[in-house]
Amino acid sequence: MDWLWFIVAGILSGVVAGMGMGGGTLLIPILTIFFSISQKQAQGINLLAFLPCAVVSLLIHIKNKLVDFKIGLPIIITGILASVGASFLAVSTNNKTLKILFGVFLLIIGVMQIAQTIIQIVKNKKKKYVKIEKTKVFKCEK
Repeated sequence: MDWLWFIVAGILSGVVAGMGMGGGTLLIPILTIFFSISQKQAQGINLLAFLPCAVVSLLIHIKNKLVDFKIGLPIIITGILASVGASFLAVSTNNKTLKILFGVFLLIIGVMQIAQTIIQIVKNKKKKYVKIEKTKVFKCEK
């Protein structure tokens, strides 16, 4: 019956990943908290689950001509190198430290998202105010 819960966790992380947020932000805590899987194993499972999602997403974006290879290639190369380095670092780090670092990472991302949302709301309110301020009222006289 546990396999059913693993499938539910996979579906939830897939939905979150499809909405633009990394599925690992949900999958890793689910695996570590509810299934008592070690942090290293959870991150490994997340990386394995990420690969097919990334390939499908990339193919769809290429088909829709949304990929600029001149800009993307340097990002891909440096991203791969950083991922390999971070993987070696993660393997040499104990589970407790890795769990704390992942929690801090999620907290920082959450705070940044809240700040960006507040900034966007303030900008939208200013734009509406500016639009109202710049409108002209014409009086029709007969």
